Amino acid sequence: MATTRRSKGTAASPLLENAVLADDGDLAGKLPESLSIDVKLPAQVRRKPAHEAAVAIETSTVDPGIVDTVALGTTSIEVIHTGPVPIDEEAPVIGAPETAEALTAERLITGRRARKAAPEGRWPAFVYAVSLHLVNLGDSRAVRERKELDARIAKKFEGGTRFVPILTRKGGVGKTTITAILGMAMAEVREDQIIAVDANPDRGTLSERVNKQTRATVRDAVTKAAAITSFNDFTELVSRDETRLDVLASDTDPMLSEAFDENDYNVVADLASRFYSVMLTDCGTGIVHSVMRATLQRADAIVIVSGGSIDEARLASETLTWLEANGYGELAKNSVVAINTGTQGTNLVKLEEIEAHFQSRVREIVRIPYDQHLASGSVINFKELAPLTRDAARELAAIVADGLPAVRQA
Repeated sequence: MATTRRSKGTAASPLLENAVLADDGDLAGKLPESLSIDVKLPAQVRRKPAHEAAVAIETSTVDPGIVDTVALGTTSIEVIHTGPVPIDEEAPVIGAPETAEALTAERLITGRRARKAAPEGRWPAFVYAVSLHLVNLGDSRAVRERKELDARIAKKFEGGTRFVPILTRKGGVGKTTITAILGMAMAEVREDQIIAVDANPDRGTLSERVNKQTRATVRDAVTKAAAITSFNDFTELVSRDETRLDVLASDTDPMLSEAFDENDYNVVADLASRFYSVMLTDCGTGIVHSVMRATLQRADAIVIVSGGSIDEARLASETLTWLEANGYGELAKNSVVAINTGTQGTNLVKLEEIEAHFQSRVREIVRIPYDQHLASGSVINFKELAPLTRDAARELAAIVADGLPAVRQA
């Protein structure tokens, strides 16, 4: 008996359909001798082998907005760059070493929650207290400004000591006083060590502005340089102020002071660079003295002191001219002028005009107000200065720190 197979999913032909319904006897007589049936099966899906998928290049749609021309028949296209990708400068660099500040209590102690510090300022502190520490308005505006100034003064330096000479071509304008209060303003805020060195060949008086704790001078530093191996050895030669400013005095003997030359200054500077982050140098009026040459060669920034009179302002301006004419143009441009208004004749001139003159030549200008505590010429207690004087000294310290390089290449 003949049999018929039906492909799954495919309808049989009409002829075959009729043959199936007929009797078995009749079926044999009705079927043709040759029968062909067309069966359409779905195309077989080819799966890409794993070794081909590993090296295949994925196709992606090209944005027509960035394609200029497409060279048909080639494999190259020209892409127009729409601009640099913005980089977040404050974002941490992946793989960069962390600093000590990264080891915070919130990070290291389990369950420790960051708690906002108590606010400073009368009104914010009052609200914080009466609300049982539930309402924290933050610091007052004056406190925020003070902390911002502190942050500028406390600028971190890498790569060695920063040298800042304080100079002018005229004596009696308060150069030593400016050196002292500048150093005190920096030492009071910074956590590192600050030193002020009296390099005046004409018998300077910087050591008389702090409480003397030693009779040692720069001459002792030069003669004992080989034996100084630690910070404690060096501190035996300096006097320390309440703000932690160290002062190294000049020679009291006029003959020895005059003999203090650039080689001696370099010895003192090399010693100081082993222990201090900032070295202020109270320079003499002799701008062509060999000490001045060594001082300027090491200088990272300079402070020029001017009085409030006509001749004092002129000599300060001539100091800038001399610097520009002798290869120190960048130092002159980056310098800071401190106008000491405590000198005679200040009330007779227009200080605004003096400031306008220096604005065209230097980076910044700071006006130091008259202060009775400074006018006495004795030991300076930084906390006893008038608030305006302290603020001016702190502003000068911040401006000087702004101009110092944060990182110095070896």
